[in-house]
Amino acid sequence: MTTLLVELFTEELPPKALARLGRAFAEELHKGLTSRGLASPKSTATIYATPRRLAAAITEVTDKGSDSKVEKKLMPAKVAFDAAGAPSASLQKRLEKENATAADISLRKEGPEGNSGDFAWLVQTLPGASLQEGLQAALTEAIARLPIPKVMRYQPDGAAWTDPFIEFVRPAHGLVALYGSEVIPVSALGLKAGRITHGHRFQGAADISLKSADSYSQQLQEEGAVIASFDERKSAIRTWLDAAAKKEDANLGESADVEALLDEVNALVERPAVYVGEFEAEFLAVPQECLILTMRLNQKYFPLFDASGKLKNRFLIVSNMQLDDPKNIVEGNQRVVRPRLSDAKFFFDFDRREKLESRLAALGSVVYHNKLGTQGERVKRLEQLAGAIADSLKFDATKAKRAALLAKADLVTNMVGEFPELQGIMGRYYATHDKEDPEVAQAIEEHYQPRFAGDALPATNAGTCAALADKLDSLAGIFAIGLIPTGDKDPFALRRAALGVIRILIEKSLPVSLKQIVEAAFKGVVAKASDADAVAKILDFIYERLRGYLKDRGYSFDEIEAVVSQRPERLDQVIPRIEAVRAFRALPEAEALAAANKRVINILRKSESKPGAVNAALLTEDAEKALHVALAAAKPEADAAFAKGDYAASLKRLAGLRGAVDLFFDKVMVNAEDPAVRANRLGLLAELGHLFNQVADISKLAA
Repeated sequence: MTTLLVELFTEELPPKALARLGRAFAEELHKGLTSRGLASPKSTATIYATPRRLAAAITEVTDKGSDSKVEKKLMPAKVAFDAAGAPSASLQKRLEKENATAADISLRKEGPEGNSGDFAWLVQTLPGASLQEGLQAALTEAIARLPIPKVMRYQPDGAAWTDPFIEFVRPAHGLVALYGSEVIPVSALGLKAGRITHGHRFQGAADISLKSADSYSQQLQEEGAVIASFDERKSAIRTWLDAAAKKEDANLGESADVEALLDEVNALVERPAVYVGEFEAEFLAVPQECLILTMRLNQKYFPLFDASGKLKNRFLIVSNMQLDDPKNIVEGNQRVVRPRLSDAKFFFDFDRREKLESRLAALGSVVYHNKLGTQGERVKRLEQLAGAIADSLKFDATKAKRAALLAKADLVTNMVGEFPELQGIMGRYYATHDKEDPEVAQAIEEHYQPRFAGDALPATNAGTCAALADKLDSLAGIFAIGLIPTGDKDPFALRRAALGVIRILIEKSLPVSLKQIVEAAFKGVVAKASDADAVAKILDFIYERLRGYLKDRGYSFDEIEAVVSQRPERLDQVIPRIEAVRAFRALPEAEALAAANKRVINILRKSESKPGAVNAALLTEDAEKALHVALAAAKPEADAAFAKGDYAASLKRLAGLRGAVDLFFDKVMVNAEDPAVRANRLGLLAELGHLFNQVADISKLAA
């Protein structure tokens, strides 16, 4: 068993896709070799990926796959052989097609207990694939299965203009395939494999003759000045960034933002080094979000922050060159970033010359959707909807309406035009400058929350109302014109909007009817609606997202269905109810009562008679009298607990009914011949079912 190395040397690969491409190349190559019996079960694949190469080193590889036994059922024996036992013409023809002889045929009984008749089977031992054959197939498959974001068409080096084009993520200029120290003569992308790779563009050897697969990483680092491993390079950069930040008495900021940028920067360098740059302190007068964004997004710099999270006028540069004197690199990067910071300062100063409110007119020329009108029309809907939600929650409707009205005004500012990621954030800054109410200013930023899974919820009441209005209007408008998400397609991010509504209502414990606020949102777009059933479809959509939300919180399918199948209008009650269901199912009586409730539901659904009001005079059996008494005792206590929101106590009180319920079903015939008695007994079951189901449908807990 020997190590196999395969490398594709390319032009600069897309940085945001490099980690994914490197991982897929190694995994697919490893899988292809393993499936052909060329890599042992103990084999591992080491991933190498730099801006100019995808490579994998695979251990425990053999030069020839193991032989395999192949069996194929051909035809009945009476068709395969003539009366004398010689192969028939049909069998001869099939053997020629399979490149086999009669010696490869065996006869077996087929059918029940092997007694139905003889069949001819072809039994062959196929020799294992050679490493060259297997690697060629595995390499071809791996390249075809790469998650390439966008394919380029090009002609290989030295090709004539009439030669066919090759399609790959970037033009490839070199292929290495080494089995130990031996070159495996495979080809890909118009290239033939060799042992020559290439070092750092400026600081490494142009050509490196690899001694063996095992020496790849070391030779690249020593001769080529390249850290080939994506993970090792990333770890080194992170260590150097942390050290440089500590030296500056600073930190790198939020870890999620740092990790995303680190992955991208790591995909841009082969020989990383970290240097410190700075900009003029006067730029710190600009909102730091603007400066952070332009440094991270445009320049791939790491801003530095003090202990309180305030931006400093220094930043870290990850360079692709290690120099004793990096002065030129640092000064060059400082010259590049200065105009961008100047632009941000200009936009901020210029935008503040005009009040946010005065920009509302410009929203009238910004199309939201061609079937739903402009952003100007939309903010009027948001204003009304946010006010209605605030009224239902007894919040300050004036602040909520003001926040919703101004929520989209920053879309027509210069800063947001340049940096769309700052929408809402800039609205808060400009509203504060205009001396708007502080809660209104904060709500303008908050109305986009939560933007993603795990994001913070709006902290202010006005922001909460504006956020709900924004998401509900999106759902109502897009559903109203019939553009319901299908499959994985969700161009209007409606799943995210629905989940945002769910999180706000549940996690902020807002006592408001989901149905009422959805209907209120639909009223705003009803004049533009082409789907009259939009409200019902929106509610279905939200309840389906609710199931996923609860599953992510660790609840089981039956616990979720016990509550969500009842489509509770108050989502703030969902978690208390489901927790009550979880507590109830731990009781020894739970299983029997769940089964009984399921039986009650089935009886009432199938019965042709309607339940009547329970008349004690018509209760003739001792078992039904006992159940009636038990219900009369349990109902006030269960109802009182339910009214207080103590759902666990309400369900727990039902445990005391088990004996009476079991006795009733053992002794009483519900479908009595006397219609009055039958209706009375159905009425008794209806009362029992109501008590069972007012918290949750506990029949969903039945096996």
